[in-house]
Amino acid sequence: MAEMKTQRNDASVADFIANADPTRRADCEQMLAILQEEVGVAAMFGDSIVGCGEYKYKKGRREEVTWFVAGFSPRKGSFTIYLSGGYDEQKDLMAKLGKFKVSVACLYVNKLADIDLDVLRQMVRRNTEVMRRHVESK
Repeated sequence: MAEMKTQRNDASVADFIANADPTRRADCEQMLAILQEEVGVAAMFGDSIVGCGEYKYKKGRREEVTWFVAGFSPRKGSFTIYLSGGYDEQKDLMAKLGKFKVSVACLYVNKLADIDLDVLRQMVRRNTEVMRRHVESK
């Protein structure tokens, strides 16, 4: 089985943010603060994702993977926010969020100023609760 490319590592989150595109740096700092307050300790996953909180899941039959509860990446095309619990339980909040696009576990925004950060914080909090219930039920 191929090894997962995006893994938790010991790279510095602070260095990653300090070296981020200057147009994204303030959003990175703001998102990091929200995630650390709502989820927990931050770590790098791969070379471009900051993740907070952790849980383990089985990938395939044997491999156990450590993943983050919530995270972000200051991608060039859009600032990407990852909520591992998905968006099924978030539709009411998403209606109030602002300008974004969404896929399975990714929320894409041009910049954090385009969305309501109080609503985002509520979404992160709810996602963390969903993931805790999921982990506890295993």
